[in-house]
Amino acid sequence: MKILVVEATCVPYEKEITPSLAEMQAVVGGTIQAIYPFKEPIALICNDEAKLLGLPLNRALYDGNGRIYDVIAGTFFLCEAPVDSSSFASLNDMEIQQFKHRFRHPELFVRVGNHVVAIRAKE
Repeated sequence: MKILVVEATCVPYEKEITPSLAEMQAVVGGTIQAIYPFKEPIALICNDEAKLLGLPLNRALYDGNGRIYDVIAGTFFLCEAPVDSSSFASLNDMEIQQFKHRFRHPELFVRVGNHVVAIRAKE
């Protein structure tokens, strides 16, 4: 299965894994959680306990107005979402390029009052 791995301080990279639970857990470093924050049928697979474990904050998720509504902690990966309760699947080349671009800049997070602000690293 072709996935896109996103680590906190790195640009995203492609990786080939077997679609087993053990290998998916190895990528994120623990138990997995799948979330679906995109319009596209893409799953974001992250460590279910990343924030509790104090893993580094990685990338922000933004609402339609460009405001941060969540921050993913720890390494995560993207893959094709299951259809009709089948298993996760490979990203196609277009999806890989689209999400490499979306997550290309590592982010640093700071609290300003009651808000979290993301500062994107430049290439």
